[in-house]
Amino acid sequence: MQTYWGVDLGGTKIEGVILQVADGAAFSPDAVLIRQRIDTEAQHGYDHIMSQIGKLIDQLKAETGLQPQRIGFSTPGTLEPATQTMKNCNTTALNGQPMQQDLTRLLGVPVVVANDANCFALAEATLGIVPDEAPNYQLVFGVIMGTGVGGGIVVRGHDSQGKPGKAFVINGLQGIGGEWGHNILEENGYPCYCGKSGCTEQVISGPALQHYYRDISGEDRTMKDIMQRHYAGTDPFASQTVDRMLEYFGRGMSTLINVLDPDAIVLGGGVGNVDLLYTEGVERVKKYIFNSGVVRTKFLKPKLGDSAGVFGAAML
Repeated sequence: MQTYWGVDLGGTKIEGVILQVADGAAFSPDAVLIRQRIDTEAQHGYDHIMSQIGKLIDQLKAETGLQPQRIGFSTPGTLEPATQTMKNCNTTALNGQPMQQDLTRLLGVPVVVANDANCFALAEATLGIVPDEAPNYQLVFGVIMGTGVGGGIVVRGHDSQGKPGKAFVINGLQGIGGEWGHNILEENGYPCYCGKSGCTEQVISGPALQHYYRDISGEDRTMKDIMQRHYAGTDPFASQTVDRMLEYFGRGMSTLINVLDPDAIVLGGGVGNVDLLYTEGVERVKKYIFNSGVVRTKFLKPKLGDSAGVFGAAML
């Protein structure tokens, strides 16, 4: 019996999991031996985040009596290959830090670090919705549309008989594979923490859509409230915000499909739960795709919920 340890490091919580898998068996969502969460407490800085991770791993050891041989980490941002330091983290205390090296030293075992969107994509492509809906896929794009916007690319080869092989993540030369959230989607749009303006993240993330609604209505409302008011047909500002979301979703997705042509796109994050994205949103994609208005790409709701990140981390 093999055990696989994964940690999902988020801005507000850190979740750890141990999966127990029989020798030679495939990963399964039913393989969870234990899952635990603690608060990140990121406001206290990098060293405190490291101590919280150490605390969580100690708890998992104490509860199970097991010792990890290696641990996979799902993280905001990514590891810069050239410097081995973190970058592009919206948990900004991590940026510039040699986190993989520090975790290896802290925990006393080899550590693998990957972007949270990559872990989400890997988990959904192998354990989640994709095997159900596109079992013979070659390429999957996993989208995060929530507080931020990110993405991960999973590819899979086939053998000489056409049978699917192992799935793996495309990290890229600079560790930024899949980072569609920081392509400019709207010229002269809202400023982004990355230094540009009008990034996809500043157009169709939850906070960006709430920002837009506030600008046109003068009122602060949550995305849930904005969607409810749109469906009720009582708030033209809410409907204008939703129309903006759908239109820019169509533009952004068409660019991804034009470049990668994936078999499936899995939409995660809070905004990814909006049902209109799978209907009217796909209709907007047809306006912009370089395929005579035909979209065969499957747009899928994730199956693993908030487990995807931590499962993907264990699979690393």
